[in-house]
Amino acid sequence: MSIGNSPPADRPSVGRALAQARTEAGLTVDEVSTATRVRVPILQAIEQDDFSRCGGDVYARGHIRAVARAVGLDPDPLVAQYAADHDTDSAPPPVAPLYEAERIKSEPRRPNWTAAMVAAIVAVIGFVGYTAVSGSGGSGKSTAESTTSATASPTAPATTTSAPQGNGAPTNPQPTDTGSAIAEAPPGKVTVKVTAQGGASWIQATDGTGKQLFQASLKEGESKTWTDDKKIKLIVGNAGAVQLFVNGKDLGPAGDKGQVVRLTYTPGDPTQG
Repeated sequence: MSIGNSPPADRPSVGRALAQARTEAGLTVDEVSTATRVRVPILQAIEQDDFSRCGGDVYARGHIRAVARAVGLDPDPLVAQYAADHDTDSAPPPVAPLYEAERIKSEPRRPNWTAAMVAAIVAVIGFVGYTAVSGSGGSGKSTAESTTSATASPTAPATTTSAPQGNGAPTNPQPTDTGSAIAEAPPGKVTVKVTAQGGASWIQATDGTGKQLFQASLKEGESKTWTDDKKIKLIVGNAGAVQLFVNGKDLGPAGDKGQVVRLTYTPGDPTQG
């Protein structure tokens, strides 16, 4: 049994919209559970518009947002629809924090005698130490001079090594460009970089041995990069939102909006064959 009012007949309910988007994305309930960390029984109840397992409106809204992003939907309209269907637009004011603030403010502030005593002791110790150092006179000065000489001497060879040898130019190291935005593959390896540029997308990546490298939903603006000796296999939900960079090549979007694609890449030029 669902909580709250039933949605109007001319629009799908929140649960039906999420279930339909998951089916169109080619995802199972277990895969969405892994990506969102929402337990399978709760996901099944949500798809049936039963939010009683969520533990309250705050948790229900959070689950709706997480599931919507995982299946490639905009979560805000669904959260608004849930609030309208279940009359949760208003929330009671936080009474307890205001009461606590007034209670603390009304208490008189007491002097901190411990801090005052510690400050006085520190002042006495500092005065005694200053007097002892001032009385040492010349010994302190000679110590400072010897320390300065010892510190300055190691810097002399640095000037000598920077001078040119014979007729050659100085051999100072030159900076290398490491700011490339496209994932370059080492020789004999395959490197794949995915970036969610047009919205959220659910991604699963495995290597040449079948080991799972990644399985979660990428938020818009996030990127992931993987490298392997043999191959990288991808399952991409909402493929139109994902930009692909393979072995240094910009391959553009992985597919169309809302489409689920399965891709495999190996070392070499991904645009050939």
